[in-house]
Amino acid sequence: MSISAPAEQLPANGQRPTAKNKAIFLDRDGVLNEEMGDYVWTPDRFRVLPDVPASLARLKAAGYYLLVVTNQAGIAKGLYTRAHVLALHELLQQSVGYKLDALYMSESHPSVSESILRKPEAGMLEKAIARFRLDPAQCWLVGDRARDLEAAARVGVRGILVGHAEPVGGEVPRAANLADATDLILKA
Repeated sequence: MSISAPAEQLPANGQRPTAKNKAIFLDRDGVLNEEMGDYVWTPDRFRVLPDVPASLARLKAAGYYLLVVTNQAGIAKGLYTRAHVLALHELLQQSVGYKLDALYMSESHPSVSESILRKPEAGMLEKAIARFRLDPAQCWLVGDRARDLEAAARVGVRGILVGHAEPVGGEVPRAANLADATDLILKA
């Protein structure tokens, strides 16, 4: 699902322009807001991390689209609704000065339903790459789980693992938080 999507228009010749735009894909829980250990769907439990507004401002100033890609399995499990997620996204947007360009979410969970959108699948990223005409080689994904980085790798996007919640194999760039990840991205 994509939020705030303008209608896509192709040039008169029907050809898509060459992909040249760049973006930062951002997992939500654990990257943009505090990871609470279980599902977060109420405003009283939704806390934007302190480094996030300034980090997003730096990335936006560097010319990146800022795209949230989040698994929201609680919808499939009946714990909360899409409206709850959208309300929290509005709180997030207010907190960061409306810097986020789009929200993509997977509303599925393997125990309830399958979806090519749910990370580690790359459906959300593929949709954004097409919509924003992104060059995957110029994009990054910042996530806190191996499945985030798996989704990025499937479409040729570089990944950075933030926090210390989950070990992953291989040479994976790591950062303590979004501010440190932003430093890595802007120095690359």
